[in-house]
Amino acid sequence: MLSRSLTLAVLLAVASPLMAADGDTPLAQERGRSRPLIIIASSSVDSTLTTLKKQLDEPANKEGFAKRSMVLYTIVGLAGQRNGKEMDAQSTMALIRELKLGVLDKEQAQVILVGKDGEKKIDHKGPIDPKEIFSTIDQMPMAEKEAAAPAPVAPAAETKAAAQGGKPGKAGKGAAAAPPAGLDD
Repeated sequence: MLSRSLTLAVLLAVASPLMAADGDTPLAQERGRSRPLIIIASSSVDSTLTTLKKQLDEPANKEGFAKRSMVLYTIVGLAGQRNGKEMDAQSTMALIRELKLGVLDKEQAQVILVGKDGEKKIDHKGPIDPKEIFSTIDQMPMAEKEAAAPAPVAPAAETKAAAQGGKPGKAGKGAAAAPPAGLDD
């Protein structure tokens, strides 16, 4: 009896992180909602990291970043951040594993853009201009669909009231009140 309980406990301890790893990764949580921009550098004074962060803090680039539903991940050494907030070590390692980076270049930082579909769109070593990143996003099919989203449709009651010159929700003078829809006896 004791050996069965011990065996079950060991199996759960080994299997739990493996099962949780599939859906709990940072990129899996961003999929369909935002476009992660990931900067991986060996030190916090890396020129690519500091320059790109400074450029993204400029008002025009900050607006473009938000407009395109982007989120910034930085990994310096083994410490990760999401939009300037510290990530725990497990989330940082899950992000590194999910990117399948292989051997990292100690000399140059790496910039990776991941689309809403979870696929890498840019994998660049060294400095990169935010305009190039924004241009890549603007050429994506998902960005085109978001830009071509139809305008919200006005409800029928407001449209009728506007045509009669009255206020929305009120029937015009002399108009017969229609029974509420969906009431069956």
